[in-house]
Amino acid sequence: MLWLYRLLFLPALILSSPLYLRRMWRRGGYRENFWQRFGRQPQLPVKHPAVKRIWLQAVSVGEVLAIGPLLAAWQREGGVEIFLTTTTSTGYGLARERYQGQTIGIGYFPLDWWYFSARAWRAVQPDLVILTEGERWPEHIHQAARRGVPVVCVNARVSDRSFRRMLRVRPMVGPLLGGITRVLACSTHDAERFRALGFSAAQITTTGSIKLDVSIPVLSAEEQGRLRRELGLPVAGLVLMGSSTWEGEEVALVRALKQARAAGLACSLLIVPRHAERRAAIELMLRSQGLTYHFRSMRKAAGEVDVAVGDTTGELRAMLQLADVVFVGKSLPPHREGQTPVESAVLGRPILFGPGMGNFHTIARELLDVGAAQVVADGEGLATKAIELLRDPARRAAGAAAGQAWHQQNVGAVARTLAAIRTSLMSD
Repeated sequence: MLWLYRLLFLPALILSSPLYLRRMWRRGGYRENFWQRFGRQPQLPVKHPAVKRIWLQAVSVGEVLAIGPLLAAWQREGGVEIFLTTTTSTGYGLARERYQGQTIGIGYFPLDWWYFSARAWRAVQPDLVILTEGERWPEHIHQAARRGVPVVCVNARVSDRSFRRMLRVRPMVGPLLGGITRVLACSTHDAERFRALGFSAAQITTTGSIKLDVSIPVLSAEEQGRLRRELGLPVAGLVLMGSSTWEGEEVALVRALKQARAAGLACSLLIVPRHAERRAAIELMLRSQGLTYHFRSMRKAAGEVDVAVGDTTGELRAMLQLADVVFVGKSLPPHREGQTPVESAVLGRPILFGPGMGNFHTIARELLDVGAAQVVADGEGLATKAIELLRDPARRAAGAAAGQAWHQQNVGAVARTLAAIRTSLMSD
């Protein structure tokens, strides 16, 4: 099957390149080290026989943040060195900002075609490959298998859409992904899906999600006040927040804001879009709604505004601490995958999300079961539930406590993941 994948990859790449290049231009930051995507990786130190080299791939910002505890543990323990790659420019920028001292190099993941992948492999020469979450690249995995290098998938999950697609081509899954050595599933639900796709029970370990082991620095009251002023949010008053929103969801949040104010609530809106390059479209929408607004990328606000837009990278966790109610994006129709609600729960923020939480199925279900989150069917439901929570401090406090208790009961995934990785390294 690999030959067919290789045969189809280049035509598919050529056909999709206009869309790919357009997206790169819109998001910006892709020009730097562009040729790394074709396998030209940064020069790495000469390998030391006593040190194991790990090639760790974390696709974007969420995964880059999640691997922090793993990198810190490896730095403390020694005996390994990490080459870190990402796919997006935002993930790459954040990795360079945070992990330069914990890695031997940071680069872009190569396009998954034979020549590009093989070229990168000759440069990196890893002893172990780690793929995060939904990353499963057939050529990359094949290059590992032909060299006898173990491949471990950490925080491994299968979204609803991917699962349906992979079931349709199940006979191809084994030949293309057979080089995966261990699957460290982030939930029993995902472990069952991997078994259904043909992975053996011996290959699968349910370690839990390393995103649940997150430790978030808490802002002081003074720091929160300063951030509110810089964003243009009133020092007093409620804040409804949209976390990692996608197209269409900002409109629903603006409607919720207007209805909350019509109901007599002193409320502002904080929007953190998943893709900052959508700022022009968001600004056009806000202007059409007759609202005052400020974009974080424009530095400090001159005064108070109706809507603050957090269009910068790496500040979501800080901004969540200003929110009284959080709506988790990519979850209202037509979106179905969802963004992570974990940080909101860790910080004790009552959570709303739409019915489309396919990428976080188990986490969403658990948060609903303990009362830390509520599901809304559409934009109208979002406004109704948001107003109910904004009106009721006791309900907000109960949801906050439930989310933090849920988090405390689910920590430990990092330790379990590290133990499984050590086993894979020793068996190399």
